[in-house]
Amino acid sequence: MSQVDRHKDRQEVPIILTAFGTTAKAFSTYEKMDAVFKEEFPNLNIIWTYSSRMVKYALKKDKNLDLKDPGEVLSELQNRGCQWAVLQSLHLIGGHELHRLAAERNQVDMRLSLGLPLLSSPRDYQEVAKALAPVVQKNEDEAVVVVGHGTDHPSWTSYFALEAIMRKEYGPRVFSGVVEGFPEMEETLDRILKRGFKKVRIIPLMLVAGVHFIEDLTQEEDSWQKTFEAKGLEVSVVPHGVGHLDGVTRVFCRHISEALDVIPL
Repeated sequence: MSQVDRHKDRQEVPIILTAFGTTAKAFSTYEKMDAVFKEEFPNLNIIWTYSSRMVKYALKKDKNLDLKDPGEVLSELQNRGCQWAVLQSLHLIGGHELHRLAAERNQVDMRLSLGLPLLSSPRDYQEVAKALAPVVQKNEDEAVVVVGHGTDHPSWTSYFALEAIMRKEYGPRVFSGVVEGFPEMEETLDRILKRGFKKVRIIPLMLVAGVHFIEDLTQEEDSWQKTFEAKGLEVSVVPHGVGHLDGVTRVFCRHISEALDVIPL
C-alpha cells in the first residue's frame, strides 16, 4: 500500500520536520530531502523547523531568513485549532536534541506523535548501512571512517552500533569516530594504523555537511583529513552529509509513517 493510500484519512495532520539547521551552503541538502518527503506524502502539510536558535539568529541577521523553531510552529497550529500533529525528529541519534524536542509537547495543548530519529532500531541501522553504499565504494584496501558529531548522552554507543552493522555489510575496514567525545580522532586513527591501511575514506555522519564538516573534518590544521595525511595516509572525503542520500531520507519517511499510524482516525 502506498503512503498516499495508507494515510488518506490523516490528511489534516501536519508533519513538522525538525532539523538542527545549518548556516552553510549545505542547506541544499534539506531541499533535496524535502523533495523526497513531498513525493512520499504528497497530500500532507509538511512544515520545516530548526532547533538551533544560534542558526536561526545567524540566518535572520545575515540573510534575513525567518526560520521557525518547533515551538513557534506548534503555537501557530494550536491557535488555528489543530488537534494532532506529527513532530518528526531529523536528528541522527536519540540524544539531547531529541529530548528537548519531545519536551515541546508540554508547551501546547494538542496531541503530538513523535517521529523517531534516524538510528532508533536494528532495522534503522541495517537500512542506513545499505543506504551508505554509494559513498562507501568497493575498495577493499581503503578504510572507511564514519565520523559523527558525538555526544555525552548515553546514546553515544550508537556510533559503535552503526560500525558493527556496517562491518557486517562491508567487512572489517569500517571504523567510527566523533568530533566531540568518544571514540575521538586519535583513537580511531590508532585503530586504522594498527590494521595497516594506507588509504582512508571519511564519511560525515551528519545530516548536512555544515560547519563541523568544513572546519573539523577538512580545513583546520588539526582536522581529521590533515591529521591523517600527516601520518602518511591517503585521504578522500565525501563532500556532503548523509541527508544527501535518498535511502537515508526514506528511513525518516518510514518513521513519519509509523508516527502517523498511532494517530486515531
